[in-house]
Amino acid sequence: HVQLVESGGGSVEPGGSLKLSCTVIGFIFNRCAMAWYRQAPGNGRELVASLSTDRTIKYSDSVKGRFTISRDNAKNTVYLQMNHLRSDDTTLYYCATLWWGQGTQVTVS
Repeated sequence: HVQLVESGGGSVEPGGSLKLSCTVIGFIFNRCAMAWYRQAPGNGRELVASLSTDRTIKYSDSVKGRFTISRDNAKNTVYLQMNHLRSDDTTLYYCATLWWGQGTQVTVS
């Protein structure tokens, strides 16, 4: 049974920072690309950042220069460091690989 356990969401003022974590349980983590998505109500899921097994990284234009994705294979964990947060970053954030996490809420206000 594979689980993606997310943490680190919360509320922050504009300009602040948050760091999301996603720990993968029950799967060989270092063989998979990892990604963070976000989805606002009524909208489709937007790819925020992805990190492949060869460490190729991609960011959406809206977060480039503000967010950083990283992974620690020894801890089966992928991170999303979010700096200079804006109100339009407010939404649910999901960790994903072959499966999806449950989502963690980020609120910037």
